[in-house]
Amino acid sequence: MTILPYERYRTEVAAQLASLRTTLDGADLSMTVPTCPDWTLDRLARHVGGAVRWVELHVRTRTTENIPDSEVPGFHGPEEGGAAALDAWLAETAEMFDATLRGADADTPVWSWTGEATAGFWARRMTHEVAIHRADAALAVGVPYELAPEVAADAVDEWLDIVRFVQRVAADERAVALRGDGRTLHLHATDAGPELAAEWTITLGPDGVSWERRHTKADVALRGPLTEVLLAFYRRRPVDSGRVEVLGDRELLEFWLERASFG
Repeated sequence: MTILPYERYRTEVAAQLASLRTTLDGADLSMTVPTCPDWTLDRLARHVGGAVRWVELHVRTRTTENIPDSEVPGFHGPEEGGAAALDAWLAETAEMFDATLRGADADTPVWSWTGEATAGFWARRMTHEVAIHRADAALAVGVPYELAPEVAADAVDEWLDIVRFVQRVAADERAVALRGDGRTLHLHATDAGPELAAEWTITLGPDGVSWERRHTKADVALRGPLTEVLLAFYRRRPVDSGRVEVLGDRELLEFWLERASFG
């Protein structure tokens, strides 16, 4: 598993928030987000900013307990001021998060909902939280979405780790159902260099999900450019979009996608 340096996650969160602001600039914030149909662009932006502020407070206070949303200053964003105020709030959020992470390190103890209760966990989680929701915004607005290959590959790693954790603690019945007799799925980024090793083999065993970075024959393969594989894997773009290729047992892939879409 590839985990990026803590400082890279810190700077990536700020970069992703800046890109999100660019995507939202001039957009109709009342527009429905197709990949999050219960949300408008305004609601998506507030969700992202609130989540980052919630994590920032946890890291800044070094809390050992979960802090309720209601105790996070500015969690819901500005009540007035329209798009300009929302943009300023997101910019302030990025500055707060960056400053707080500068004052910590990867091993700084901080409460989390997993067994990894560190600032490093949260830096990584927020990197991918913002990156994927930026994809939601880009797809809604209709602008290109790009993500650095190493960040995209780490996003796949992290989500597989989350699926495995959620399954182990039985936190979601959909993840619990991801068991089998050893059937395998393979994700293959066709545009990544060998140094990135952007291929994943996922096994659905009787005891749950296991995965590793390697090339192998599998019951079903999802192939395409790395960013497109990531978007399909996160159910941000349908597998029949023409941007990725499915080889083998398509029903197995659908079985996975339907049950690994919590969160």
